[in-house]
Amino acid sequence: MKVQYIDYAQTRCFSSTVTRLLNHDEKIKPFINQFPDLKSFEKIISERKFSGNRKNLVSVLEKQYQNILNQSQLLKENIQSLKAENTYTITTGHQLNIFTGPLYFIFKIVSAINLAKELKKSFPDKNFVPVYWMATEDHDFEEINHTYIGEKKISWKMNASGATGRLNTKTFIQTLNEYKGILGISANAQKLGEIVTKAYTHYDKLSDATRYLANELFGEFGLVIIDADDKVLKQEFVPIITQDIIAQNSFEQITKSSAALEHIGIHAQVNPREINFFYLTDDLRERIVFEEGKYQVLNSEISFSEAELKVEIQNHPEKFSPNVVMRPLYQEVILPNLAYIGGGGEIAYWLQLKSNFDFYKVDFPLLILRNSAILANEQALNKLNKLGLSFEDVFTATDELKKTYVQNHTTHQLDLETEWQQIEQVFNNLKNRVSKIDSTLKPSAEAVEVRLKKAMDSLEKKLMRADKRNHNEAMSDIENVKKQLFPGGGLQERKENFALFYVKYGDDFIKELIENFNPLDFKFSILY
Repeated sequence: MKVQYIDYAQTRCFSSTVTRLLNHDEKIKPFINQFPDLKSFEKIISERKFSGNRKNLVSVLEKQYQNILNQSQLLKENIQSLKAENTYTITTGHQLNIFTGPLYFIFKIVSAINLAKELKKSFPDKNFVPVYWMATEDHDFEEINHTYIGEKKISWKMNASGATGRLNTKTFIQTLNEYKGILGISANAQKLGEIVTKAYTHYDKLSDATRYLANELFGEFGLVIIDADDKVLKQEFVPIITQDIIAQNSFEQITKSSAALEHIGIHAQVNPREINFFYLTDDLRERIVFEEGKYQVLNSEISFSEAELKVEIQNHPEKFSPNVVMRPLYQEVILPNLAYIGGGGEIAYWLQLKSNFDFYKVDFPLLILRNSAILANEQALNKLNKLGLSFEDVFTATDELKKTYVQNHTTHQLDLETEWQQIEQVFNNLKNRVSKIDSTLKPSAEAVEVRLKKAMDSLEKKLMRADKRNHNEAMSDIENVKKQLFPGGGLQERKENFALFYVKYGDDFIKELIENFNPLDFKFSILY
């Protein structure tokens, strides 16, 4: 693949919060650790005080990988290195989308792998482990039960409740066959088909299936995959779980931060609750609320007094699941983490969290925007060349692209600006004459002028549409390129699955991304 890099601002696809962060807006500084670069990493490495239990972390990972036979040497070394005080993690997280979901799942992990590699070059006496944190406790099945290949939506249809990581994959066979049916019969298609078949038929739980699939794609690069839905890991979080549910500290801290962010023009992405934990069992994940002197689990008969709650947390920490505002804190308690890699929306809500980290005296990581990219095939490239368009041009709206193309290639005068200027002069003279006769008639003349201007604008649009028909092939090419690179009208990475790219490039697909993504350059990549 070849690559072209452009500024995020040129894409016009990212929020002002992202561009402000990339431009090192000083107003954002109180809400982050530091703006990310190698010097910032040097500083936080020297300051990182990890008090988590490394031995337990490694033990849990070893247990979770027991049924993964294909463990690369680098993966094994990375897991064992976590016992050492000079080992740090670079973490990204994502839900358990079937078949990995949209492309940005892949991009996130590649960003983490590459950042770990870059840090190792800069700090060779330290170890840096890329980590994929599986959001196994998330219960929003509708967000993860589908993916898109080309224009086709593949869905897993079932009645689901509780944490998605614990869902049984026994009903997945029809979804699996639909997915494989689109891949084709090439060697790469068969290989991917075998990988997903084993993932979703040999493993009973969605968390285990996702671990297998992600390991097949990224294991050789040393990616460590963690499922934090674990009693041993939750035990380390017990003091904060207890204190936060009873004292409701996170609600107070994050609410204040959200208000401060609003003051500088950054709107809150998430809203904290008084209690930011769910009660979790195999088929239940429900909010905990404080009502009538009791801690009540919504939509259930389960409730606790304060004393009973403390005992339950101590004995069964695995039953207390952090929500979106507390999960990051849990992550930093159990991992020796330096940076979190996320998309624009994730980074925006992390800005709300630093004060809560400070309150609990937990180190806040550097926030790194994941790499973003468009993947263009030869057909799209040829059409762009034929149209005389650059990759920067494709971020322009379709109608605007068509209009510009026609204006640049027409043999006719399509705009009526000259004619309107002449008419406008006539009306200026007319309004002067009318005013001299009766000043109250001037608004009537202006109203006629307005109606005529609307008619002229309408005629101009009809001329443009007529000439577009004279360039029908070019108009079709523009539509097809936009459809491929912006499926559904949005960035390709936010909708399209990786499957067809893997079918085309095989294992080289991931390797090409690793070769071309630069996590600290903060440029949008166009790969073709």
